[in-house]
Amino acid sequence: MVICVASGKGGTGKTTVATNLAAALEQEIQFLDCDVEQPNAHLFLNPEIQESTIATVPVPTVDEDKCTLCGKCAEICQFRAIVVIGETVLTFHELCHSCGGCMEVCPEKAIEETDREIGVLEEGRRGNIRFVHGSLKVGEAMSPPLIRKVRSRAGNAEVTIIDAPPGTSCPVITAMKGSNFVLLVTEPTPFGLHDLKLAVGAVKILGIPHGLVINRSDLGNNQVRQYVQQENIPVLMEIPFDRRIAESYSRGELIIEAMPEWKEKFTSLYRRIEEETCGS
Repeated sequence: MVICVASGKGGTGKTTVATNLAAALEQEIQFLDCDVEQPNAHLFLNPEIQESTIATVPVPTVDEDKCTLCGKCAEICQFRAIVVIGETVLTFHELCHSCGGCMEVCPEKAIEETDREIGVLEEGRRGNIRFVHGSLKVGEAMSPPLIRKVRSRAGNAEVTIIDAPPGTSCPVITAMKGSNFVLLVTEPTPFGLHDLKLAVGAVKILGIPHGLVINRSDLGNNQVRQYVQQENIPVLMEIPFDRRIAESYSRGELIIEAMPEWKEKFTSLYRRIEEETCGS
């Protein structure tokens, strides 16, 4: 079972739900923090990091002695990561999607691939939880390559929980793909509703079963509930605004540790997800 926890916007409590769900379950869990631009699940799970590796992607390097300036490499690149200007070939590695097309079409075999650092991968454990996260290098324009590397570290655990980036753009789609269920986290506010609609649209395009957690559920208005009722999206859990939850968050504590009665609520959330997945 692969569960992706996502949200249309930041600040809804996505990581809070993902980490507490993982910590509440007693079987072998795999936690993949794919929010690589701002990973913070480790602040709550406190895993013991056992391995750290540099993450790289292949990018082109041109041998100017072999290059005849034919321009075939520039023609195939849809992202303008390699261009021919006058008597010079310029490469823009930050724009490269590492497809290898330029290398394949070069008639002189003047292009080779070299590794470019994009971030760091770290792995560790917390009890029954195997933990993996990525941290994108400052200044990097694209996070999907690192997200794919985090996803590639997935093993054969009974349950995999993915903490996706916020929003609905390419990084989120990269994190969601291949999941059995997407758990959307929102709040009952106009901004929450607006971004929830975008997130639901993305999940529907991917065709993945999904459900909703409403955080700070006793604030705001009823528009989110009206929307999900119209769209037939199940509300699997509601978390009310509670000062104790806010205080535990500020201390970097899990809700289920600060308020043990919530452990059963999160295990019940997992059972609801199982039911929704089996019934889809």
